[in-house]
Amino acid sequence: MLLPRFALHTPAALAEAVALLARYGEEATVYAGGTELLLAMKHGILGYDHLIDIKRIPGLAGVTLAGDGGLSVGALATHHTLEHHPLLARHLAPYSALSRTVGNIRVRVAGTLGGNLCFAEPHADPPAFLAAAGARVTLVGPAGVREVAVADFVVGAFDTVRRPDEVLTHVTIPLGAAPRRIAYERFGHLERPTVGVAAVLTLSADGRSIGAASVWVGSVTPRPSMVPTLGGRLAGVPVDALGDVLAEAARVGADSLSIDDDLHGSEDYKRHLVQVLVERAVRRAAAPGRERGAA
Repeated sequence: MLLPRFALHTPAALAEAVALLARYGEEATVYAGGTELLLAMKHGILGYDHLIDIKRIPGLAGVTLAGDGGLSVGALATHHTLEHHPLLARHLAPYSALSRTVGNIRVRVAGTLGGNLCFAEPHADPPAFLAAAGARVTLVGPAGVREVAVADFVVGAFDTVRRPDEVLTHVTIPLGAAPRRIAYERFGHLERPTVGVAAVLTLSADGRSIGAASVWVGSVTPRPSMVPTLGGRLAGVPVDALGDVLAEAARVGADSLSIDDDLHGSEDYKRHLVQVLVERAVRRAAAPGRERGAA
C-alpha cells in the first residue's frame, strides 16, 4: 500500500516549522518518527498535503535535568533513547522500563515521545504514566509558548489540545523529593497495552504510611483517567497494613471507571484487569527501595 503524494518540508529552525504550519493550516501536520502517522496515511485514515519534518531542528531530542530539578525530555527523543538514557535510569527508572515495552524494536527506534503524545492513540503506555507523574508539555506556536499538563493535553481518542499551528517541543517530568514513589504495570497483546496503570505514592516523613496517592489508568478509556476514589482510601494507611484495604479500594476504583468494549477485550475483562493492575502498581510503589530512581 503506497502513501498518497505530499510535499515534505524540512525546516532547520523551530520558528520556520511554526511558520509552515501556520501557512498551510489543516493541510499540514508535523512529522517526527512517523510510526503512527505514515501508517494512518497509507490506510487513508488521515490525509495531508504537507508534512513538516522537524527532525533537523536542534535541541528537540535531548534529555536534561531541568532548572527546577525535573527532567526535560525533547519531543524527538525516541523510546529506544529513553529506554537506555542514563538520566532516566538514575532518576526515573520506571519510565525506562516502560519504554522497553513500547511497540516493537522498529517502533522504539523510530517513534518519538512527542509523536506518541500528539497522536493520542488510546492504547499507549506513556500518557497515563506521565499524567500520574505530573508531567507537562511545552507547545510553541505563532501566539507564543504555553505549557499544558499531560493530564489535560489528551482530551479524547486521537485528540489533544495542541493547535494545528503548534509544535510540541519538550516534556517536563517533575521528579519530586523522596519519599515519592512511582510504579507502572501493564497488560497487553499485539504490541499495545490493553490496560496500563501508573501509581504515584508520597509517604509520610517517617516513611511508614501513605501521605497521598494518585493512580491513573490508560488504554481502557479514550484518555488517561485518574482513579478518583483511590487517593482518599489510601491516604494515611500504614504501609505494612496496605493489604487490609488495597483489594477493596482497587475494586471500588475499577468500578468507578467508564469502560467500553473494544477489540482488546470486553468491559468486564478490562475492569478485572484494572483491579488487578491497580493492586500490583500500588504494592510495587509502596515496596521498600521504590524511591524515585528505583525500577
